[in-house]
Amino acid sequence: MNRKILLMLLLLSGTVIFAQQGRLIQKYLQKTLNDQAAPNTGPAPDYSKPYFWAASPYKPGNADSIPSFLKHEKRDQRADVFFIHPTSFTGTNDEDELLQSNANRIQILESLKTLPWNADLTDEKINSRTDSRSILYQASVFNGSCRIFAPRYRQANIKAFFARNSPEAEKAFDLAYGDIKQAFQYYLQHENNGRPIIIASHSQGSLHAIRLMQEFFDGTPLQQQLVCAYVIGYQIPTDAFKHIPVGNKPDATGCFVGWRTYQKGELSAQIKNENGNSVCVNPLTWTTSTQWAAESENHGALYSFNMSIPRAVSAGIELQTNILWVNLPSQLSGKLSKLKNLHVYDYNLFWINIRENVKLRIDTYKKTK
Repeated sequence: MNRKILLMLLLLSGTVIFAQQGRLIQKYLQKTLNDQAAPNTGPAPDYSKPYFWAASPYKPGNADSIPSFLKHEKRDQRADVFFIHPTSFTGTNDEDELLQSNANRIQILESLKTLPWNADLTDEKINSRTDSRSILYQASVFNGSCRIFAPRYRQANIKAFFARNSPEAEKAFDLAYGDIKQAFQYYLQHENNGRPIIIASHSQGSLHAIRLMQEFFDGTPLQQQLVCAYVIGYQIPTDAFKHIPVGNKPDATGCFVGWRTYQKGELSAQIKNENGNSVCVNPLTWTTSTQWAAESENHGALYSFNMSIPRAVSAGIELQTNILWVNLPSQLSGKLSKLKNLHVYDYNLFWINIRENVKLRIDTYKKTK
């Protein structure tokens, strides 16, 4: 079979669908990605050095940025957030384009196959992409109430999600998690001193956040310091945690929340195959209710870093799949309105609500401790 036809069959079937008839093709993909991948390069992180943090109280950076419309906001740092950034090792591809159903997946795969499985921590292009995107637009939402600690880690290349269950992908994710675990242990030993903790993440970062919470918080004494975990942009199975409850009211503490955002009506094959095994909290109501939340409950979507659009985006939880559906307003026309999977904008669309909710949960935590 022609190689490109073979890859086309695989990619049209979906990147995470392992039906029996597709297993041979999946093995071919795994072998191709592994055989042609360049070796990993770069140093292991040393978290005693500021260089290996994308955000830290001890170095200025984009996590400190304040939108101009909040310049008079009263801020404090009564808690710490440990933020795990999403994938920025995507080669020449934009993540929002990678996720769309009409993406040219053969071209994407061809561009990724020779890249290493894990990022080089000295690659300034990757670091710059991390800082100018997720650190600026996501981590900064917490700077109204928290010190921010965001480690650089040897993240898995986006191609690891194309061969999610392969040994090579698992090794890549394990290496990434090992760095995050090391960074969190450094934070606990040198910085925490009993302070309240928020775990926050997006996408690949949330994959690792679930594992971190299972290892360090779920049923352990450290759970008493957990304000909330914002585990956003990744499937959270309903049995992910034994002792950490879902946050089902705006001021709940010691809990977790999460969502994945799609335009209303979008149901991908991958989502359908989960059979509803996912937790979703609506960031406009901070509950798991499937009742639709009106635009008036959205206090501000971040259109650009210094421009917020309030009362524009409504949202509701899709009953069968537990994903978050939104209706976008006319103000968000152009590229954003053409996307069905709004993964990259999971934080932006609810930015002010998240910021306000972080403060509320910290206030509640402080009153009960």
